[in-house]
Amino acid sequence: MLNPEQPLIATSSAVARIPGLATLLGCPVILSRHCQQPAQTNGVIAWGLKPSALKAALYARRHQLPLLRLEDGFLRSVEAGHQAPPLSLVLDDIGIYYDAANPSRLEQLIQQPLTEQQQQRSLLLQQQWQQARVSKYNHAREYAGELPNAYVLVIDQVAGDASIAHGLASAESFQSMLNAALADYPDCTIILKVHPDVLLKRKRGHFDLAYLSTQPRIRILADASHPVRLIAQAKAVYCVTSQIGFEALLWQKPVRVFGMPFYAGWGLTDDDIDIPESSRHPITLAQLIHASLIAYPRYLDPETHQRCEPERLIAWMGLQRQMRERFPAQLQGLGFSWYKKPIVRRFLQGSVVSFDKPAQHWPAATALVVWHNRAKSMAERYPGQPLIHIEDGFIRSVGLGADLIQPLSWAIDCQGIYYDATQPSDLEQLLLTTDFDDTLLARADELIQRLVAHDVTKYNMAGEDWLRPKHNVQSVILVPGQVETDASLAYGAPGLRSNMALLTAVREANPKAYIVYKPHPDVVVGLRAKGQQEDLANRYCDELIITTPMGKLLNQVDEVHTLTSLTGFEALLRGKTVVCYGQPFYAGWGLTRDNIPIARRQRLLTLQQLVAGALILYPTYVSRTTGYYTTPERALDELIAWRQQAPKALPWWRVVLREILKLENRLKSR
Repeated sequence: MLNPEQPLIATSSAVARIPGLATLLGCPVILSRHCQQPAQTNGVIAWGLKPSALKAALYARRHQLPLLRLEDGFLRSVEAGHQAPPLSLVLDDIGIYYDAANPSRLEQLIQQPLTEQQQQRSLLLQQQWQQARVSKYNHAREYAGELPNAYVLVIDQVAGDASIAHGLASAESFQSMLNAALADYPDCTIILKVHPDVLLKRKRGHFDLAYLSTQPRIRILADASHPVRLIAQAKAVYCVTSQIGFEALLWQKPVRVFGMPFYAGWGLTDDDIDIPESSRHPITLAQLIHASLIAYPRYLDPETHQRCEPERLIAWMGLQRQMRERFPAQLQGLGFSWYKKPIVRRFLQGSVVSFDKPAQHWPAATALVVWHNRAKSMAERYPGQPLIHIEDGFIRSVGLGADLIQPLSWAIDCQGIYYDATQPSDLEQLLLTTDFDDTLLARADELIQRLVAHDVTKYNMAGEDWLRPKHNVQSVILVPGQVETDASLAYGAPGLRSNMALLTAVREANPKAYIVYKPHPDVVVGLRAKGQQEDLANRYCDELIITTPMGKLLNQVDEVHTLTSLTGFEALLRGKTVVCYGQPFYAGWGLTRDNIPIARRQRLLTLQQLVAGALILYPTYVSRTTGYYTTPERALDELIAWRQQAPKALPWWRVVLREILKLENRLKSR
């Protein structure tokens, strides 16, 4: 056990600079040149068996300190090693796991018996690994090409990889491996997975690829694809010391090994190297999993930057994998401003998004990414091209989108978009067909409670409280104003389409009610134009409310009457009566009073089901902390923290930007 009050010494500045290192290790890390009292430390850290580790070993010997070796964990990161710091590390006080000639802490942990609880946890972790489809690195897409009906996966490695020599193997081991695969499975294709840089001649592998490409039973695969599909569909996996062999065991595949990696020699693999009987004894797969994924590595939560358990990191990695595979690998963005282009790339990470290339340079059937209000014109201009529609999500930001505040969520839809009632959307399909299980509904219920408790709405702006009238009123009705040029009115309001028409209709239908009208915040600050005759709102309402945040206002009213405003959905979360004069996404499911029914929506939903579809399954959330995909729960955490840290007044540069945007809008409207 390390003393959390004492530092570890690093002789390498590169090691000392690893983000999150002190959190992963549980104690501070200092450079040796800054250490005045080596005796009052936990010891010295070195990176594996790299040449730089020799300096650390000499320093430890000179000062008679323990030497501890670090290496990447077996579930490392989303990006490749040179692009992102590790989210898991191993710390070994005996040796290092890939050095088969010497003992390691992992080797000892593997041989420890498990309690029933530990065994159960290991098996559940194995299932989670498979379901999340994770690997050591998780940036690449799944292999999308056709695979033979029956094949064996053979793994090459880069020449000189330290794990080869330290794994009691050599260059000759790779040829033996290939020969054995051909002999063991005479009726199968051999898929030889080589490093992409080997084919590009940037690195060396262990095979004559020009010769092997002429062999009918051998297929060379050198693209940078995620290995999971290749493993999951293989009849067997052959490797020398690659971690792919360990991952194949997690997928319960037969594994034949031609070196001595950490997972070999325990009776779980078919080993080409003879192991002395006293060295390694048969174990269960659960023991290997528990030692390798639970007991040996340390994990860093990428969102909280605190230590976490492997289940948490696998869940997070699994979300990245799932979200990155949703859309084609190559996408073409059309009509986005300079400001939105990096946001598009962030919300579509996993695909390569190009912008505004001439159509003649697009690959066949390229999917086009468009802001939904431009979808119709793009469909007419490029008939037959699949469209991906984008719009702001329902939990967006602290501040207005029109102020160019970065979003936490977007709706990304392949059929239409949530506010367009003239055609189906992915959200509508989700709400019509999803079998909402108890776990999902429990998440939705908890989300509702937190949204209401924290007064969270779409924009979450600061402002003054408002109290309903003290004198006796029959009911207080809120009418939220909308931007009348907004696409949601064009596509979701087949009857009334103006704020004053709505306000007039509400007054006529509710002559004794206390009606409050809140103009749209974009209109209030001048970033969008007022609606027709909106200056006359006072004639039809009892009170005009400007500065009260929507979350606080909703707590004081009884009903919300709206065309298509998201405020109606936010009112449903708070148990309010909602009357729809248009056809917003939350209408037609039996939760609202609808003046214009929607024939396609024939299912009655509970509020929890609506929220599960609209806030959990449908939107895409991207973390402000990591820049990666996240969950609605985490997005809510970040939004609450964002709101608490937000300045009460706009900074000077945003005031200037707002004036520029106002001028731009005025010029466009001429």
